[in-house]
Amino acid sequence: MLQTEVRVLYELLYILNNSYRGNKTFKGLKQVEQCINRLKNMKLDVALQDLTELCPNRIQRRLSVNAGECEVPSQPMLEWLCLKVLGAAKLMSCTLSRCSRTFSLTKQQMKWEEFIILNMVITSMLSRLWVISRGILVSLTTLYKQLLDLLRHIANAQPMPYLTEFSLPADMVQFLGPSDALLLTKELAKATESKKKKEQLKRETSSIKVKNKGVAWKVKEDVGVTVERAIGLDAGMKPFLKVFRDFSKNKSFPQKTHQADQKQKFKKQVRGAATFTDMASHLEEMIPWCESKKMEKEKRLLNFLHLKCQRLKCLEAAGYKVQRRLRTFRQEACWALSPQGSVPRSCRSCAATRRHNRLRTRFQSLRSQFKSSTLKTDVKKTQLKRQRKRTESSLTGLLVDDPKNRSICDSSPTLQTSGCDGEDDIDDIFASVGL
Repeated sequence: MLQTEVRVLYELLYILNNSYRGNKTFKGLKQVEQCINRLKNMKLDVALQDLTELCPNRIQRRLSVNAGECEVPSQPMLEWLCLKVLGAAKLMSCTLSRCSRTFSLTKQQMKWEEFIILNMVITSMLSRLWVISRGILVSLTTLYKQLLDLLRHIANAQPMPYLTEFSLPADMVQFLGPSDALLLTKELAKATESKKKKEQLKRETSSIKVKNKGVAWKVKEDVGVTVERAIGLDAGMKPFLKVFRDFSKNKSFPQKTHQADQKQKFKKQVRGAATFTDMASHLEEMIPWCESKKMEKEKRLLNFLHLKCQRLKCLEAAGYKVQRRLRTFRQEACWALSPQGSVPRSCRSCAATRRHNRLRTRFQSLRSQFKSSTLKTDVKKTQLKRQRKRTESSLTGLLVDDPKNRSICDSSPTLQTSGCDGEDDIDDIFASVGL
C-alpha cells in the first residue's frame, strides 16, 4: 500500500513540476517526498531482515535450552538497530506533520475553488499516506520496546557497549514531540483494549468448547429398527419451510392482481381523456406509481410520453387541431403501460427511427440492384436466343441455295433410313459432298 501511494506521489510531482512549481501545496508535497526518500535510504527493512536471520528459530531455542548456550545478535548490532528505529520513527512523525500541513493547504485551495479535481486527488493521497505512516509509527514503538528488552538481556549476559556517550531513551514517547506522544498513547490504548477483547473472546470460546465436550448425543440404534435421534433439524424444518413457501405464494398473488387492476384503471382513464391536459395529469399520477413498484421500463416509456404530451398540450392551447394525434397517443399510452410486441413508430426515439429508415433504404437499394441484375440477365438471354435463331436461319438458307448441299439434304433421309450399315454408304456420302 505504501509503495502504491508513493508511486502516485511521484507521478503527481512529475506532472506538476513545471506548471505548479511556485505553489505552496507543491512545496509541501516535495517535503513529503523528501521524508519518504530518507526513509528508503535508511534501509531499515534490510537491517530487520538481518536481525531475524541472526535470531534463533524454535528448534534452535529448544536445543539451546538443553545445552545452556545460544547464539544471539551482539550488543553493538542491537544498539545500532535501535538508533535506526528511532530515526525511522522521527521521519514518520515528520511525514505526519508534513502531510497534515499540505492537506490544510489543499483544503484552502478547494475553498477558493481552484484546481478542484487535482486537489481532490492530492487530499485523498495525503490522507492515505497519513494513515499508513501512523500505523508504521505505532508498530515502530512496539518494535523498539521489544528491542530494548532483548538488548537488556544480552547486555547482562555479555556486555559489549557500543554507544558510550549516548544513552537510548526508555520509551519512544520520550523521544518524540508532544503531539506524536499524544497520538501514540491513544493508539497504544486502543491496541491494548483490542488485545483484551480478543483474550476475553478466546476464553469464552474455550469455556463453551469445554462445556460442549460433556454433552453427549442421545442415540438409540438397533439392527432392523428405525434410528431415532434426539436432535432432528431436518424433520422440524420441513413443515416450517412449507408454511413459509405457501405464505410467500399467497403474498405475491394479491400484489400481481393489484398491479393488474391499477393498470386497467389507468387504461380506462387514458381512453376517456378528451384533451392533452387530462392526459398529462393521468401520466403524472402513473409515473410515481411505476417508480414505487420498480417498473423501470414502464416508467421510462411514460416519461417519454409525458414530454411529448406537454409539447402537444402547448399546440392544443395555441388552437391547433390535435384530435387525430390524441387518438394515436391513447394507443401509445396503453401500450407503454404493458409493453408487449413491437414498439409503435411514435414511441421510438429519433436515433431508432433514423436507423430503421437507413436499413430500409439499404434494403430497397439492394432490392433494386437485384432486380436490375435479373433484368439484365433476362435481356442477355433473349438476345442470345435471337442470335442463335438468326444464325440457324442463315445456315439453312445457305444450304438450300447451294445445289451440292441440296443433294445432301435430299440424301439425308435415305441415310437415316438405311442406318449407315456399310463402309460403301459412307464413301457415297463423302463423294456426293465432293470430298
